[in-house]
Amino acid sequence: MQQQSKIPTPPDFPVVWENPDDERLFWSRDPMHFPKPVNALEDEFLIRIAQGYGFARAGEVYGMPVKMLVRRINTYLYTAAAPAVPPEEMEAVGRRSQEKLEEAMVHLGERWRGEYLPEIREHLKHWDRFDLRGAPMPELLAHLDETVRRFGRVWEIHFTVVLPTMLSMSMFEEFYKDLFGSAGAFDAYRLLQGLDNKTVETGRELWRLSRQALAMPEVRRVLEENAAADVVPALEGFAEGREFLEKLDAYLEEYGQRGDLWGISYTTWAEDPTPAIEMLKDFVARSGGGPEEELASLAAERERYLAEIRERLEGYPQAVRDEFESLLEVAQEGVVLSEDHGFWIDFNTTARARRVVMEFGRRFAEAGVVESPDDVLHLNLAEIRETAERLPDLDRRRLVARRKAELERFAGVQPPPALGTPPPGPPPDDPMTRTLMKFLGGPPQTPDEPGVLRGNPGSPGAVRGYARVIRSLPEAAELREGEVLVAETTAPPWTPLFATAAAVVTDTGGILSHSAVVAREYRIPAVVGAGAATATLRTGQEVEVDGDRGTVRVLSENGG
Repeated sequence: MQQQSKIPTPPDFPVVWENPDDERLFWSRDPMHFPKPVNALEDEFLIRIAQGYGFARAGEVYGMPVKMLVRRINTYLYTAAAPAVPPEEMEAVGRRSQEKLEEAMVHLGERWRGEYLPEIREHLKHWDRFDLRGAPMPELLAHLDETVRRFGRVWEIHFTVVLPTMLSMSMFEEFYKDLFGSAGAFDAYRLLQGLDNKTVETGRELWRLSRQALAMPEVRRVLEENAAADVVPALEGFAEGREFLEKLDAYLEEYGQRGDLWGISYTTWAEDPTPAIEMLKDFVARSGGGPEEELASLAAERERYLAEIRERLEGYPQAVRDEFESLLEVAQEGVVLSEDHGFWIDFNTTARARRVVMEFGRRFAEAGVVESPDDVLHLNLAEIRETAERLPDLDRRRLVARRKAELERFAGVQPPPALGTPPPGPPPDDPMTRTLMKFLGGPPQTPDEPGVLRGNPGSPGAVRGYARVIRSLPEAAELREGEVLVAETTAPPWTPLFATAAAVVTDTGGILSHSAVVAREYRIPAVVGAGAATATLRTGQEVEVDGDRGTVRVLSENGG
């Protein structure tokens, strides 16, 4: 058998493989979840524990024939699939795994509400009960160990839920297309729209808060006349403002355990509410119906379309109609859990882990062994434990400086999309592989004409508008109503921006990605997985976004 040639690496991205066997695998970068360089502590929590341990445990639950390996290579996250069983057993093991996943789909909503979510809430209560500031160092170290254990368990739940969740939506879409053909990319997804979830709820509650602000003249004036960072001090100066701050604090307590993107590195809204206030200011400036009316409209449209589909199915055998109803039920459950799990796990539990490590950072900074509390993010868990046990004798400032320099160096490098060795052939054509492709999106498509970017259809419709390239959530204030939001990726905290944007274009993702799912709920066109959209498009260019075709056409070259 001819040996596969290795993928060449750019001169500015030299790779030293810790395990020589890794080079024989095909490693793909994950810019959807980790578009930026990953620091040392993020590597521990979100890569080794969450992605590594969590996925491995879920893989064991479902007896999957492959395992996912994760590596931080030159500060960027890469993943590879490796066989978990001998080649001759792959097909049989794959069939049994598919059966287990389909069985899990049927009971997933029941297990989430009756088992998984109550357990997650108990973990959150454990973190919230612990006195971080008052704990002696030995107790804080024991709490860190307990945090690592609980964090791993919660991410085991995460992947146990996510795999059948995504599969349920994908299998419903494929069954729908088998029945009715594939004339419209989004026809099946019309039956999954208008279902409330925690991501939509977060935006809806912020809208309600904006309506309360409109009913308080002085609060409205503060929001209209002040920069977001100055709003809280201004509101503290008068009684009506303090009353509104209590409402804002209640919102942040419930919905503010989220940062710019996924990970413990990102300051949460509860810590710094500036991003939430930016969105609140935008909502205050808008009139008309809010998210609640839009959700009701989507639900009514869904039910009308479902009635039409059931009429079309009347001539089909009963077994076919039963399978349609069964797959529809689990897919509707799946589309809700695709967002709800992220609210509770990806953000709420990660925010608690962040609080724990930031307490170590605070103590380390006070002792002078690091410059600032955030420097703790550049230490791994073993180094945190050692530093804490020897406090204040172990100075970490040089180590932190070296790691910051490494992150800064690679932040200026374009990481290759793949490393290692190309696979010998196309990926297997099985339900789970197809599902993952719909979530992550395939490789960027080559444009077939100048001035046109090609991606994946994410949400239907076509619209023209001026592009606004946004690289981080703090830039949200720059987005104007009717502009096209262009981003590498959008995490759930970006969702309220969808109420302002005319369309969304992302570098990453497929039709089942978060960006696509939420764009459909906001009825705005989306093209996802467009590859180099943020590198190619410029703020101010007039563009046409066609979500049905998955294309972005540049209409003018006036970008600034």
